[in-house]
Amino acid sequence: MKEVHILGAGMVGISTAIWLQRAGFKVTIIDQIGPAGGASYGNAGVLAAGSVIPITTPALPKNAFGMLLNKASPLFIRWPYLPKMIPFLASYLKHCTTQHVEYYARSMIPLLRDTVAQHQALAHGTGAESFVAEHPYGFGYDRREAYENDQKWWDLRAQLGIQFDVITGSDYGAIDPLFANQFDTVVLCHQHGRISDPGKYIRTLAHDFVEQGGRLRIGQITELVHTTDGLGYRVDDQIISPEHLVVSTGAWSRDLVKTAGLTIPFETERGYHIELVHPSQEPVNSMMIASGKFVITPLTDRIRAAGIVEFGGLELGENPEPIELLKTQVKALLPGVTFERIDSWL
Repeated sequence: MKEVHILGAGMVGISTAIWLQRAGFKVTIIDQIGPAGGASYGNAGVLAAGSVIPITTPALPKNAFGMLLNKASPLFIRWPYLPKMIPFLASYLKHCTTQHVEYYARSMIPLLRDTVAQHQALAHGTGAESFVAEHPYGFGYDRREAYENDQKWWDLRAQLGIQFDVITGSDYGAIDPLFANQFDTVVLCHQHGRISDPGKYIRTLAHDFVEQGGRLRIGQITELVHTTDGLGYRVDDQIISPEHLVVSTGAWSRDLVKTAGLTIPFETERGYHIELVHPSQEPVNSMMIASGKFVITPLTDRIRAAGIVEFGGLELGENPEPIELLKTQVKALLPGVTFERIDSWL
């Protein structure tokens, strides 16, 4: 039986492990925390088949600097980290062209188009099936002009087969009264989905993986190592050289593969979320708040608001400003919702 070791127990690592296990491989997962210890826990839980438009649109270069100076904008940077980002940004901003957006979208659509079906197939026969469901996904615009600025990208999505309806905010209020009078225009995307609890979903998949004979090890991975048997890794001062190795350590992948001599142009986007725990009401659908670049989504026993981009590397601690911005904007959008407490996460 062929052996595979997978570094990282997030969504990518766990799903890779399960499919390899089903294909007959002997699989070991190694992670420093355990399943869903990072971004795979903290995301909005949206299965967004139509999320094929990159951040690098032609509007980004002219808007980014003003956004960084505006504390009410959804883009943050930890200024001491800026010098380390300059080489990456110089390359990154070169991609802010219509041609690149179209290339990116056409490349991503085969990967994302059937995301709901793929998660249903992954969870089939496990205790995680109940976490996956098909739901519409909304994009809420508070001004018609804001929608019109994005309309060319919606036209591109339509060309690629993404199905959606463009409706007035008042019509959407009849679907979801929680958002009544909040938007001028709503784009309601079909054939999308939601994971009702991202962290529990992945931990449940990991439990099934172990029950089926997989191995999960908690350990500190410090480097990749070239050995006489091929590429291995060091975990807790032990060097292991498996037959096959998969690196799926998310934001930590760049520094890890660098120890093996690989240089990948990769920068970390730090994401934040807040949760309204035990709310009095919940949204019907997940909603991208276009002006704030964050998603409000109903999860089990809570509402999560996730998003906002901060560039600051991996070492700096939590920045209270994105959290406070999320709290302010969510309270303005959901003024009638009461809740037990607000939890926050980086």
